[in-house]
Amino acid sequence: MRTVTLVLVDPSGEVLGELPPFEVTTPWWQEVGEIASRTGVQVLRLLHADRPAPPGGHVTYLAEVSGPIPGALQALTLAYPASAGLAPAAARDDSPGSAQPHRAAYAAVGGPAATLAWAARHIDYAAARQQRTWNLSAIWRLDDAGGEPVAWIKQVPSFFVHEAEALPMVDSVAPGLVPPLLAAGTHGRMLLGHRPGEDGYGAGAEVCDRIAAAFHPVQEHFAGRVPVVVPDRRGIDLTFARAFEERIPGLGKLLDDVPRRLAEVAACGLPDTLVHGDLHPGNVRIGPDARLTIMDWGDCYAGHPALDILRLTERLEDAEAVLRQWAYRWELSVPGSEPRRAAELMRPMAALWAAETYARFLAAIEPAEHPYHAADVPERLAAAVDAAQT
Repeated sequence: MRTVTLVLVDPSGEVLGELPPFEVTTPWWQEVGEIASRTGVQVLRLLHADRPAPPGGHVTYLAEVSGPIPGALQALTLAYPASAGLAPAAARDDSPGSAQPHRAAYAAVGGPAATLAWAARHIDYAAARQQRTWNLSAIWRLDDAGGEPVAWIKQVPSFFVHEAEALPMVDSVAPGLVPPLLAAGTHGRMLLGHRPGEDGYGAGAEVCDRIAAAFHPVQEHFAGRVPVVVPDRRGIDLTFARAFEERIPGLGKLLDDVPRRLAEVAACGLPDTLVHGDLHPGNVRIGPDARLTIMDWGDCYAGHPALDILRLTERLEDAEAVLRQWAYRWELSVPGSEPRRAAELMRPMAALWAAETYARFLAAIEPAEHPYHAADVPERLAAAVDAAQT
């Protein structure tokens, strides 16, 4: 469960007040579909939470209202910093979007309306249902007159805009493995075709092996020649991690050992390639015909292929069978290579790369949304130490 308070603004950015708290069933802070459907507002961004990290708790959001106010307003119960963009209209130089340089376009007043207007120029739809908004993306489902989904809007911050170029790039190698890109626009806007099915959260070894097998031709194709449109993360900057050495026993020793470990990984002979970056089953849509669609390519980059298989199998009870098949495919693709050894050497490195990813997010998002990821950095660093010791 999650308790929600909405601070409402009108399309000019004028603060109207806040609605009384109400409960929603989903605990995850970025999931705003239930909030939007109950109130008719567009949720813009997180303002405050009563705990340091999700899920659950009492969460306050800023929301834009363009029609009737959905309830009785009351005065604001919290004081917000100037960076929240809630100063009176007369005191602002511009819209609330200008108050914080790391604010995503969709999180500023007027941002959702501009995105929906952009989508309407590319596709006919009867209703737009906001599903999610946070520092990594905003998502709307576009329905036809019968309430059936016809497409999705996904809008991402500036550090994920390469996703729109990665989708057709992957589709050219493995047609249908990614969602159809119907249109791409400024400010990280994408219009994606609908694929029926369910997201694969909790999938077992059989499905994970199918995902790995479907993705292998893509990684094989881009081995040693990843296009420059995706970030190059073949190196890793661990400067941020040094600040946690005193808090996490064993971390300093692991960081000192990284050059040796990476040299051993390189000696295993696997080429760098296109890495999805977050290849867990929940990012794969499984259709009624068992068709697989790999979603969420904003994290993709040039890197080591073992990073994806380790992410895919990290919660599996029978991970060994999937890893064995993955290694066999790479042994066929690169005769003489040692994929299984590379994967074992990369286990702590995978956690370090994840920690670096979260540290980059924190450096690129506005302070009010830091609770989404602040706890992830030390958690991943501690996981890296544990992996190195097993």
